[in-house]
Amino acid sequence: MPVELDPVTRTHLERAADSLAEEFSGVFSRETASRFVIESLGLLEHARFNEFLPVLAHRFARERLRALGQAGGEIAKDVPEVLFVCVQNAGRSQMAAALLKHRSSGRVHVRTAGSAPAEEIHGETAQALAEFGLDIREEFPKPLTDEVVRAADVVVTMGCGDACPIYPGKRYEDWKLDDPAGKDLETVRRIRDEVDARVQRLLGELAPK
Repeated sequence: MPVELDPVTRTHLERAADSLAEEFSGVFSRETASRFVIESLGLLEHARFNEFLPVLAHRFARERLRALGQAGGEIAKDVPEVLFVCVQNAGRSQMAAALLKHRSSGRVHVRTAGSAPAEEIHGETAQALAEFGLDIREEFPKPLTDEVVRAADVVVTMGCGDACPIYPGKRYEDWKLDDPAGKDLETVRRIRDEVDARVQRLLGELAPK
């Protein structure tokens, strides 16, 4: 563990690594779990709520390990994997993920990432989704990592340019959408509705009822 970590944080990270090693037993070692937890903590240093960083690092490391296992074939995919990528991972990609999770009812698994993640999800984005009965208060902006791209079947980018690596055999889409950052609620609602329409089209193609 890095020497700069305080004892409380160190203990939280050790427990997180133990939990992940148990969860991914037979797939990843305790050393790998610990490395991903520590890496994830560093990758989330942009997050606003530093007191929750060990918890967020655990969640982020878990998602990354699952993606790594899927990419390598050690963990089976039960449903299509969709990755939404925007710049801050605080607006468009979070909208799309929440709406696809809601619309798919488990028929699709969703991940999100940002090429330059923000400190927190935009308030207007959360409010616009809450009007649809969707609560994203436990979500948080995450940086783009290689394993989540490799695990995805479909990668949808939204204004992040060429930040996302290209791998053969995957479906890539670029959705031209306004950025809700700093916009009034009425504008954010319009963006939400456009995202929802695109999400429903994508769902109909990936996992029709």
